[in-house]
Amino acid sequence: MSEIKVNSIKGVGASAAAITVNNTDGTCTANITSVNGGQLANRNVIINGAALVAQRGDTLSGTTTGGYATDRFQCVMNETGTLTVSQDSNAPSGFSKSHRLTQTTAQGSLAANDLTTFRYSVEGFDVQRFKKGTSDAQQFTLSFFVRSVDQSSYPVTYIVELRDPINTRSCCKSYTVTASDVWQYKTLTFPADTTGTWAASNAKALEINWFVAAGSNYTSGTLSTSWASTVNANRAAGLTANLSANTANRFYLTGVQLEVGSVATDFEHRSFGDELRRCQRYFFYDGTGRYHYANYSEEHYDFPVTLRANPTVTLVEVPSGGSVNRPRPNWVTITGMGNNTGNISVKADAEL
Repeated sequence: MSEIKVNSIKGVGASAAAITVNNTDGTCTANITSVNGGQLANRNVIINGAALVAQRGDTLSGTTTGGYATDRFQCVMNETGTLTVSQDSNAPSGFSKSHRLTQTTAQGSLAANDLTTFRYSVEGFDVQRFKKGTSDAQQFTLSFFVRSVDQSSYPVTYIVELRDPINTRSCCKSYTVTASDVWQYKTLTFPADTTGTWAASNAKALEINWFVAAGSNYTSGTLSTSWASTVNANRAAGLTANLSANTANRFYLTGVQLEVGSVATDFEHRSFGDELRRCQRYFFYDGTGRYHYANYSEEHYDFPVTLRANPTVTLVEVPSGGSVNRPRPNWVTITGMGNNTGNISVKADAEL
């Protein structure tokens, strides 16, 4: 029987070993991107990274302050013209949908505090795996597909920021889009952070900000490529993209994955039903009008999943006099309907 004893196996020209062997007990650590060409389960921290779910509707038109179309991905704006936020069918091979920003009214020159980002927020329960604030803290690898129509000449530099709002810390990376209106795959590895901790709670612990336009208040410093106290001037330094400059400009994003370690694995495709349930933890809309009441002054409305926190509830359709009372993560009480008969539809928002 033949035997080969090695410390590691590394590809020709690779900077890191594919397999590292423990010389004492014979165990190994492998940087695996797929198993038989398939994904590794439950690695992706991001919900709705493939833009499948859009409970609020597939388009938010003419916003000057931002908001949601696809679930969990929020457009954040400050004085950057008018945008349409939407779910789009333009997508790379293997995907059917994308998150899209379309500039509908141009801003022209940017003032110092002008800003547009696409933001994803993560609650504390879902980031414990990164072991932040410990001696064995883990790296963050973010991967995604991007397509942009931003300006007449390419390449264009964009910025992504990981931001810890609890400890007011940030780490940023730049990436380059080399051609207009073409899907490109990007992987960015952020260093581990041994400073500060994240509470194991349902509060916001991490923001991911894709900067697509920013004024000098965010670009005049030096890009913070290591974890450090958040300084606005360092958050988007080096950004050359400016979505707000022209009404022909568009920004698409899909296949978003955040995982532990330095290797980007294949995107973790989940079923639509699974992804919908995960999204409903943060926002739920029942527009079916399937709840019917007669001769009741108070009724409970049960949500399909337990929401992240007590939600803000809006009654979309309700018998005259009905109002929300005592919302909870898994139900809400609707009161004041008297002897009315009718349908009830609700929106429950527990976003971070």
